[in-house]
Amino acid sequence: MNHIKKMLLSAATLLLSFGGWAQNNPVANEAAIVQSGNMRFTVLTPEMIRIEYSEKKQFEDRASFVVINRNLPVPRFTQEERDGYLYITTDKLELQYKLGTYPVNNDRCDHNLQIAFEVNGAEEVWYPGKEDPYNLKGTTRTLDNAEGDVREWLENGLLSRSGWAVIDEREPRKDGSLSLMFEKDPDGGMDWVAQRKDPNSLDLYFMGYGHDYKRALYDFTRIAGKMPLPPLYVFGYWYSKYQRYTEQDMRDIVNDIRSRDIPMDVLVIDMDWHRNGKTGDTNGTEWTGWSWNKALFPNPAGFIAWLHEQHLNTTLNLHPADGVFPKEDNYEALYADLSNRYSDITADSLTNADGTIRWNIENKDFYEAFFEHILRPHENIGVDFWWVDWQQWMIAQNEPNLGNTFWLNHVFFNDKKLQGKDRPFIFHRWGGLGNHRYPIGFSGDSHSTFSSLAFQPYFTATASNVGYGYWSHDIGGHIQDWPNNSELYLRWIQYGVFSPILRTHSTAAGHIERRIWKYENFEQMRDAIYLRYALIPYIYTMARWSYDTGVGICRPMYYDYPEADEAYRYEGQYMFGNDILAAPITATDNGTNQSEKSIWLPEGKWYEVMTGQVLDGGRVVTRTFTRDQIPYYYREGAIVPLYPRIMHLKERPETLILQFAPGAEGEFNFYEDAGNSADYETAYTFTRITQQSDGEKTVCTIYPRTGSFEGMPQSRSYRLEILARDEAPARVTYADGTAADYEYDAEGKKIVISVPATACSETITLTVE
Repeated sequence: MNHIKKMLLSAATLLLSFGGWAQNNPVANEAAIVQSGNMRFTVLTPEMIRIEYSEKKQFEDRASFVVINRNLPVPRFTQEERDGYLYITTDKLELQYKLGTYPVNNDRCDHNLQIAFEVNGAEEVWYPGKEDPYNLKGTTRTLDNAEGDVREWLENGLLSRSGWAVIDEREPRKDGSLSLMFEKDPDGGMDWVAQRKDPNSLDLYFMGYGHDYKRALYDFTRIAGKMPLPPLYVFGYWYSKYQRYTEQDMRDIVNDIRSRDIPMDVLVIDMDWHRNGKTGDTNGTEWTGWSWNKALFPNPAGFIAWLHEQHLNTTLNLHPADGVFPKEDNYEALYADLSNRYSDITADSLTNADGTIRWNIENKDFYEAFFEHILRPHENIGVDFWWVDWQQWMIAQNEPNLGNTFWLNHVFFNDKKLQGKDRPFIFHRWGGLGNHRYPIGFSGDSHSTFSSLAFQPYFTATASNVGYGYWSHDIGGHIQDWPNNSELYLRWIQYGVFSPILRTHSTAAGHIERRIWKYENFEQMRDAIYLRYALIPYIYTMARWSYDTGVGICRPMYYDYPEADEAYRYEGQYMFGNDILAAPITATDNGTNQSEKSIWLPEGKWYEVMTGQVLDGGRVVTRTFTRDQIPYYYREGAIVPLYPRIMHLKERPETLILQFAPGAEGEFNFYEDAGNSADYETAYTFTRITQQSDGEKTVCTIYPRTGSFEGMPQSRSYRLEILARDEAPARVTYADGTAADYEYDAEGKKIVISVPATACSETITLTVE
């Protein structure tokens, strides 16, 4: 049990050190700064040092696209000059710099700058320009046209088996853009893009965390900002398909879904919601458009109001690159506003020859006028969030080195945040390091094959290495040149249960079907969605954990087991939160209904949920699963909260199910908040739940809830399920000795204890003998 105690201690340490973060401030404490000529060093943590060089001594204290906070508590360190070198020593690192030199040189034996540290007791030395063949990678902008394993597309990440990584703020990104600076808005508006003072400067962040991967990610979010918590409804089922749906088509789909008892929370409206912006034609579609196609959607406000009555949230797809055409609604208002704002810009430069207002989101006046006249009318009738589908030029046309993907994410997310209404989030692509602040990503148009599905568990988990914890994939695949495959679609949905977002989608093709009730294995697909909704209390708590610690919901096995080779080799499995190991089936069974899966179970015991068996860890097991089954495991001693059957996440069930996996001890801190409020940083509750077992008896305790939020329940009933029990208990009692209501499920091998509604301020203790 030592490994479990260590992980619990590590978790507690992270949460304790999280408490009381100051507001982001890009200006570092002077006591953390060491300047030597053209060099400036900032000691941020014992494992992280910022390294700057500027020939003009124009060092940057503004926030960058990656780093927005440098004002951390000053760690213990020493500095001294001797024999022509500057030495900076922390508890973990020793930096050596040859005075008066440029830090990057090609002499392999005599480096102008180097940092020495230990990785597992062995000394490691880094110097600028050193290659790292063991970087564990991060993510990439899109999986458009991906078929199978495309890991060569991935950027480097923040973690490495070498024990070090470098954030190079001056290195061009994969799209050719740079990490630029933010100019603070003195009036509290949106921070805006600015160029660096010294374009030839050097700006590195050395991270020497060894294999303490979770600490590295936590400290990254301390300087780069937290991974925001999306609204609760985001974690439900999304129905989406690119198709020329009418309003009635979508009403019919929603009614079909509800009549078949399929849970759902988001209906996506793809690009055909708008008419042809160039011609005003309602029969054809341009990629860019801002005005409802009334031939398809005669009453947009009424339709969205109806969706909300069905407890559904919705989004509209945007392709903004072509600007705003003259036949768009509110074109005249936008043109007049921009003409006034662009006092030094002629009409010829404001528009194209055909009168189209040019896209210029890198200009703050354009942003303000465009959002006011073009987007606000849609938000005002209830559009909940934006799907910004930018597929055009990578670099902005009016600001040097500015990446369009990053900038769109920044502007759209922060505009939503500045409104201060609901919890902000957008739906867009990865725009490079720092984009973890702007969830959620969609990975784009992959091919519908088993090999593409098999790549997604690795791809999604690896994205956590850059803090990008919220990828949404096209469940079922986007590009499909062959008839529908019910087995592939089922397995993709089952994978979606254990991914950040469960969104079915595909391209506009009549032969592709995403309505699960059209398949012969519909009930298996629906059962998978039921499981997703059951897991929501666990998933949402783990999403809060991601916000607090910087560790994504889906993360590679090596976060918890960094010294085990198997943790790096078994890429088709991952930890789904802190207590569930997921290993979804991603290969065909060739019609046998029997799939073998080799799974590495780390040290300890693991409860196989689909079979109810307890398996010994520290080995690789080969297990067989039917199409009804998804391989996933509870960690020894885990406590997993579940919802009873619900149809949408605006429901707040009165009963919470708690499953207790076998183990000597376990703990879970169940998280709740209002679901979509912007004040979740301070308005939330935790309920601590523990179990202790000595083999003769198990004691389960639900502690009084701490914290508060508007609308929180005052009481709750519970259903406790004590798992993997071969026989009925002798007795089950409360703390005062009174008997508890329970039954023994012999087939499921579990003891089920029913606890009536109890005030959330009270302690509930149950002893199972």
